[in-house]
Amino acid sequence: MIRSMTGYGRAEYVTEKRRISVEMKSVNNRYADINIRMPRKFSFLEAKIRNMLKEYVQRGKIDVFISSEEYGDEAGSLKYNETLAGEYIGYLKSMARQFQLDGGVTAADILKAPEVFTIGEPDKDEEELWGMIETVLREAAGRFNESREAEGEKLRDDLMIKLDELESVTDEVIRHEPEVMAAYRERLTETLTEILADKSIDESRIAAECVVYADRICTDEETVRLKSHIDQMRKELSGSGSIGRKLDFVAQEMNREANTTLSKAGDLLTADLGIAMKTLIEKIREQIQNIE
Repeated sequence: MIRSMTGYGRAEYVTEKRRISVEMKSVNNRYADINIRMPRKFSFLEAKIRNMLKEYVQRGKIDVFISSEEYGDEAGSLKYNETLAGEYIGYLKSMARQFQLDGGVTAADILKAPEVFTIGEPDKDEEELWGMIETVLREAAGRFNESREAEGEKLRDDLMIKLDELESVTDEVIRHEPEVMAAYRERLTETLTEILADKSIDESRIAAECVVYADRICTDEETVRLKSHIDQMRKELSGSGSIGRKLDFVAQEMNREANTTLSKAGDLLTADLGIAMKTLIEKIREQIQNIE
């Protein structure tokens, strides 16, 4: 099943002493760009988190938010560094005397000083902590992928419809080509009849001119390749995995054949069909940008 590059997933791990929540969301991106926001105390797990998430995503800009709330003994305790506070007070008083500053040192001044008050974290078993985080991460990532697969299914259906329309236009170009040749032969015959008046027309010369014209406007190669690309894209869309880059390449090849078909257009209808081809291919390419 194909996946969209946009998705959302959320999960929580709740016990009597702790609640860990994970939220994931993503938008389109050429490569996998994983941005993780989490409490600093979890930073030692970042490499494990990234490696795990690579099992779920290959492309897209993914934002991961991890939050943690502890209760009771798990919440830790407030620590007061009396020695450090004394040093801050001493330096502040010294500065006040040196620079003749008004006012004394207050408790509010000390509260602003770094590391005077800290939250003491209880000792944690790293493997136990990783086990909790991994559980909720995998649950969130699973829901995240479910939303991307649901969106991917809609993209697949839309692309299949557009491929059917593109094939229909291509078949119309193929059917119309003999009509273009017949119309050219008729115009050429009428022109030569007017020029030569009563003189006989050399049918072999007309045939030779038609062959040269046919070679110049023939789109057999382009339409055959285009139909082959359409079949290839259908096959890829019926598969699974990260196919966005491959589909984008196939769409570029489609556009190349449509450009050549348009440049060879021998009449207004063929030109209109060539423009219709390019319009559909552009719509296909836009949708492909959303696929992982």
